[in-house]
Amino acid sequence: MSAVLESMNPDAAPLAAPLPEKRARSERLASQGVTLSNGKPRLRTFLLAVLPPVLGLGLLVLLWQILSLNNSSFPSPAVTFAEAVRMFADPFYRNGPNDQGIGWNILASLKRVALGFGLAAAVGIPLGFLIGRFSFLAGMFNPIISLLKPVSPLAWLPIGLLVFKSADPAAIWSIFICSIWPMIVNTASGVQRVPQDYMNVARVLQLSEWKIFTKILLPSVLPTMLTGVRLAIGTAWLVIVAAEMLTGGVGIGFWVWDEWNNLNVPHIIIAIVVIGVVGLVLELALVALAKAFTYEQAGT
Repeated sequence: MSAVLESMNPDAAPLAAPLPEKRARSERLASQGVTLSNGKPRLRTFLLAVLPPVLGLGLLVLLWQILSLNNSSFPSPAVTFAEAVRMFADPFYRNGPNDQGIGWNILASLKRVALGFGLAAAVGIPLGFLIGRFSFLAGMFNPIISLLKPVSPLAWLPIGLLVFKSADPAAIWSIFICSIWPMIVNTASGVQRVPQDYMNVARVLQLSEWKIFTKILLPSVLPTMLTGVRLAIGTAWLVIVAAEMLTGGVGIGFWVWDEWNNLNVPHIIIAIVVIGVVGLVLELALVALAKAFTYEQAGT
């Protein structure tokens, strides 16, 4: 029937012409390599996203298997996986202060990281804003930061033991001192890179320092500041494992060292994987936070 109508009126538009918004959506999807008429481009995109990580992990497991075949003391992937299943069946058991499940050790390490990292953020971020805002403070603190930032965080551990007389506060002190430098440096750098035109407008409008901070500096510096926070959390999680190996007590680092003393290699490998997974989760959480507070220009 539609063909008959079209033949009677050749100048008429097709009856089933796609709507403009649907056409725009199809063109946008096509520019991204996705078409709705068939699933081949979508399948190709999915395979390109999934296949490389799977192949990489498969290669790692293969090398691990080869290493275990050439070294009888090194556990195979199958043995380690079976031990991991048994371990995570009850990760929160307690048979005494030195015999606790891996879950309690992870929580103890995360608690120390949260305390040290939180203290570093409470001190480092405001100090970074002040250093970036006032050149006098920048000239005062920049030499100190340049002198102390390259020092290994574990070098501060004996100072913490000397001052606090306890292993737990000393480990938190090490987290604090290693986390504070990325926050200060990135925040100060972000403040110093705020366009001068913004500050000139604030001066003309006679805005208070609080208005300058909330309306100009904070929105402009937030992405750079969150980059410093991401760097700091990665360093903090890295340092806590080494600090706990030296200080002892409950924690994933001490647990690794204790399993080494017991020559329990499968547990050490499991702990390495767990440390990597927890660090990855912390990193992804901060990446999501950074994306939530990063404002992109319209049309990008």
